[in-house]
Amino acid sequence: MKKMVVAIGAVALMGISAVAADALVQKAKNAGLKPIPESKSELYKLIDNPKNRITDAKVELGKKLYFDPRLSKSGLISCNTCHNLATGGVDGVDAATGHKWTANPHHLNSPTVYNAVFAQKQFWDGRSPDLEDQAQGPIQAAPEMAATKEHVEKVINSIPEYVKEFKKAYDNPNMKPTFKDVADVIGIFERTLVTPSRFDKYLAGCDKALSKEEKEGLKIFIDKGCVSCHNGVALGGSMQPFPAVGKYKYAHIGDFKGDKNGMVKVPTLRNVLETRPYFHNGAVWTIEEAIKIMGETQLGVKISDKEAEKIKTFFGALTGKKPYVRYPMLPPSTDKTPKPDLN
Repeated sequence: MKKMVVAIGAVALMGISAVAADALVQKAKNAGLKPIPESKSELYKLIDNPKNRITDAKVELGKKLYFDPRLSKSGLISCNTCHNLATGGVDGVDAATGHKWTANPHHLNSPTVYNAVFAQKQFWDGRSPDLEDQAQGPIQAAPEMAATKEHVEKVINSIPEYVKEFKKAYDNPNMKPTFKDVADVIGIFERTLVTPSRFDKYLAGCDKALSKEEKEGLKIFIDKGCVSCHNGVALGGSMQPFPAVGKYKYAHIGDFKGDKNGMVKVPTLRNVLETRPYFHNGAVWTIEEAIKIMGETQLGVKISDKEAEKIKTFFGALTGKKPYVRYPMLPPSTDKTPKPDLN
């Protein structure tokens, strides 16, 4: 009889535990948190560009150009310089640094390229609608790659293999690649840089995907109101006022004030433990401080050291599996390829 009572009690506890687990998943979904789809077809519905469809040929070509420093004026800087795929998709410095070792004049930090496709807009001020448009900016920016459209077109059209690959990718035997075409395929490659994590498995119904401590952190993350900005598939990516209710203690670093309405793009929290320093001006180097500052400036609440530590623990579940990217062998330059210019 005693064994039966114990067994019934164990079943009851399992039932309560299952209910609690389901409740937290539902709470997360109700708060607007969404998983990266496991199905490739469902994922492509989110990341594909109807105006420039993802194909293997475009992705491969875009990958080569993402790593090709010849697109820059100096011949030394590529997209991967500031958005290093080996280091979380960032450069790990507080202000993006480019041509002639020039730091961003507004002291802006390089956001990660991983999962950028899930953001509603691109750049800290949201001035670009998508990755293809965004890719045009850094190539031409004087403190970054410092190139002109003409330079990029000369580079590409001086290399027969690149011209051949563009013709194949777009099924156009008469194609003469333009600057926009270059940015478009780089954007296509970047669309594929998504990193599914254990958190996605948890939202999909695998309760064991998260530890007890990570679930505690998730609950605090939701209850404190962090999800009001960090939601959706990216856990970020929308435009929000910053600061909202309190002063940002490092506002004096740089002169960035957001767009004309004071709105700033919310950074993704996916892989956030790999993408320090934090905030648009890269002023914060520990995630615990960043969490507490967000509570003060955006939510008007105090987040204790213990709560910050638990939220950090949850963030560990957002570290995702990176797509395998093999460093490409780039086609050789020719006599017609523009020479590097360090000035």
